[in-house]
Amino acid sequence: MSMPVSFRGRLALPAIVAPMFLVSTVELVLACCRAGVVGSIPSLNARPASVLEEWLERLTSSLTEGDAPFAVNLIVHRSNARLEEDLALVVRYKVPIVITSLGARPEVNDAVHAYGGIVLHDVTTNDFARKAVARGADGLIAVAAGAGGHAGTQSPFALVQEIRSWFDGPLALSGAIANGRAIAAARALGADLAYIGSAFIATEEAAADPRYKKMIVESSAGDIVYSNLFTGVHGNYLAPSIRAAGLDPDDLALSDPSRMDVASFSGGGTKAWRDIWGAGQGIGAVDAVVPAAILIARLRREYRDALALLAEESRLLEGGDPNVRG
Repeated sequence: MSMPVSFRGRLALPAIVAPMFLVSTVELVLACCRAGVVGSIPSLNARPASVLEEWLERLTSSLTEGDAPFAVNLIVHRSNARLEEDLALVVRYKVPIVITSLGARPEVNDAVHAYGGIVLHDVTTNDFARKAVARGADGLIAVAAGAGGHAGTQSPFALVQEIRSWFDGPLALSGAIANGRAIAAARALGADLAYIGSAFIATEEAAADPRYKKMIVESSAGDIVYSNLFTGVHGNYLAPSIRAAGLDPDDLALSDPSRMDVASFSGGGTKAWRDIWGAGQGIGAVDAVVPAAILIARLRREYRDALALLAEESRLLEGGDPNVRG
């Protein structure tokens, strides 16, 4: 495994808080980085586009070398008319980590590498992983089954196993990770970092509608629906939000992926992520809306406890405990 150099000694927990469209805020990023995990934000959350420069100025001037680094997510799909403009700002402010989604673009990677930044690209299959690395991505985010928002269908066991058979660079794992044991499991599978989103929707710093946060707290894995109707790309959504929009979550039509348009995600009519709310299958671990620092403190305790338990089990195995079959 290969933790990025810029991360070493700066993380209190091996985790990245995922960039969430219309949910992540500068306040959330700052809270996460100060608590020792990577905070991130989609560039498209800045509306109008000029706001992005204000955010980058605040982040770069507020965070110190003692804080975790931050990341900006760029949607590199051809329908994103803002990509060139947003990338120019990322370069100007030398954003340490760039997370790319919905395509792998060598020119984007080259621009980030020119100032010393790193690019992590999210992928849902091993084939996409190979393409991303071939096009210059430094690391990968394996988006496995159960992840919130746009997500794949492969088990994290299978996806990480296949990627790690040939790739020894930075690897984060996404998919129903909402407690410290899941972070430990991600590390045990071979990932360097856990990639966590849905649990942070229910934080005070997140910009999510209060009803959205309440729904996260009250829902569980059985309330998650996988559909491509809303963006053209399959993703996981909260069934109660689909019903509230007047649709039947058990009878959703299929969408044409070729018609996906990033600009339409929050336009008029019923849209993801404004009306149809994304979430992953791990939300059963979320039982309250809390400050991000409190959530991270809980995750750290659970992670340490999980590691201690595994260490004790390993000790027993090595010592030939008669209660352990081997």
